[in-house]
Amino acid sequence: MSQDPRTRAIRAGLNTDRSWNAVIPPISLSTAYRREDPAVQPAYDYARTANPGRSLLADAIAELENAAGAVVTGSGMSAIDLLLHDLPFGARVICSHDAYGGTRRLLDARSSGGRLVPVYVDTSNLDAVSAALNEDAALILAETPSNPRLRITDIRALAKLARNAGTELAIDNTVMSPALQRPLDWGADYSVQSITKLINGHSDMVGGVVCCADPERVERLTWWANCVGTGAGAFDSYLALRGLRTLPLRAKAQCESAQDVATWLARDMRIAHVDYPGLDSHPGHDIAARQQDGFGQLISIQLSDSAASARDVVSRLDLFTLAQSLGGVESLVCIPALMTHASMSPQARQEAGVPDTLIRLSVGLEGAADMIADLDKALG
Repeated sequence: MSQDPRTRAIRAGLNTDRSWNAVIPPISLSTAYRREDPAVQPAYDYARTANPGRSLLADAIAELENAAGAVVTGSGMSAIDLLLHDLPFGARVICSHDAYGGTRRLLDARSSGGRLVPVYVDTSNLDAVSAALNEDAALILAETPSNPRLRITDIRALAKLARNAGTELAIDNTVMSPALQRPLDWGADYSVQSITKLINGHSDMVGGVVCCADPERVERLTWWANCVGTGAGAFDSYLALRGLRTLPLRAKAQCESAQDVATWLARDMRIAHVDYPGLDSHPGHDIAARQQDGFGQLISIQLSDSAASARDVVSRLDLFTLAQSLGGVESLVCIPALMTHASMSPQARQEAGVPDTLIRLSVGLEGAADMIADLDKALG
């Protein structure tokens, strides 16, 4: 297979149907699969354990991530939770302090009764990570770029810290997807992400995936996914595989538009601050340019004191729909403190730098000039 990600994405799953020679693999909705011999387990016997479409999707994502294998789950959160099952009781999990609010909610819930001990640090600050590591540290879970402040963590340097401490490293790759970043190439043990976002790209399914560098971890997490029943459904897998085929093209186009929008915002006096790694002023710009193949579709902004309120601005947008997701073909806008990160305490949001005035934009495939005109009108 070609190393060009466009070729690999387009060819994923094509011509694999042996029943009718369908070019696009059909959806297998069956719950159970017939055995030839009761003592011999076939590749597929029960849909919770495995599904042909889910397997094709897992293989396609693993190939794009340069992984030993992948486990596809029913949501991005169930993919993150899958990483926690084998951790020893009371294990220390070091997590990006400005991670997605649902990630912190999950870790805080799992910490109830001492199951694990979450420690939130700025993972872009390697000294802070080093200070948080101890003999109980079992996993580092870092978002890069982080959501919503788009802080950049040096994956290679963080992987070295993790190895020296005997700790596994998982990178939440949701904002980038394998089209723009492949964490395993930089030393991570896992790349975990929400398929719902950029990989699917059409905002019509929910799913997650864990990609592993070690084939033994693939087997172990596959066992857990079957045990607890978190595998993705057949139709969601079909939709995600359909979306994945255009992922490299969509990601490239969205990066280009996001760069134009961010550059315009950075010059506007009504904007006090712009978070976008593609800007030279971004503190993680050089690292992002090294480990990413693009700067992504997410932009976060804070308004100047003289501008309208964040709620007024988002209410006046037309092309940017007020909704809490990202990575789709349509442009979205949200106020993280009131939406995606509302489950975090006010103190936690303050520490993570997520004020009520922060606006997050997910740039879609509309024309960049149209998006700029929409923002200009909404800013008043």
